[in-house]
Amino acid sequence: MSSTLLAIALGIVITLCYAATCAAVPFKNCPRCDGMGHTIKADRKGRMKRGKDCRHCDATGKRIRFGRHLYNLWLGVHRDGTR
Repeated sequence: MSSTLLAIALGIVITLCYAATCAAVPFKNCPRCDGMGHTIKADRKGRMKRGKDCRHCDATGKRIRFGRHLYNLWLGVHRDGTR
């Protein structure tokens, strides 16, 4: 019984920490371009040069966190329902 309560308490703590992270830092680095906004590629001589813009983050290097995205959706529904 105590291990179940411990697991529930741990789940609540993890959820609250993620919610605090989403509130404090709503954007994270794009995993596709590692926060650069574009890819790095080599030319025929082996020199590194800038590649194409990242389509997933629109060349900003930042993407919104999933929890913040859900909060924004909920906020829009709540705002539309109370007008």
